[in-house]
Amino acid sequence: QVQLVESGGGLVPAGDSLRLSCAASGRTLRWYVMGWFRQAPGKEREFVAAITWSDETTSYADSVKGRFTISRDSAKNTMYLQMSSLKPEDTAVYYCAADYTPAPAWGHLPSYRVNSWGKGTLVTVSS
Repeated sequence: QVQLVESGGGLVPAGDSLRLSCAASGRTLRWYVMGWFRQAPGKEREFVAAITWSDETTSYADSVKGRFTISRDSAKNTMYLQMSSLKPEDTAVYYCAADYTPAPAWGHLPSYRVNSWGKGTLVTVSS
């Protein structure tokens, strides 16, 4: 497994932007797909975005398409989630994840099957 540590969460007003980071360590990331899930209070964990480490293929949930951008810096072993035009419904704990499932399939990836998880970072968007 790979170790994942998120950072960058916080409290922002609606319409603002925020960038989350996920630092990875422990194993080579070449064969991994990394991504983000989120879990709002009282709701199930849901897919947000994913990126293939080797070729940067990306995948997004419909709810964030056009507002969020996922990227990675291989030199720093770090993945990012740039979130713009934030809405109150984006409020959640955001979890970094790593798995071997191809990025386009992450929208159907059950959270219990994900290979590695970070501990999460809270994003709160005020109205």
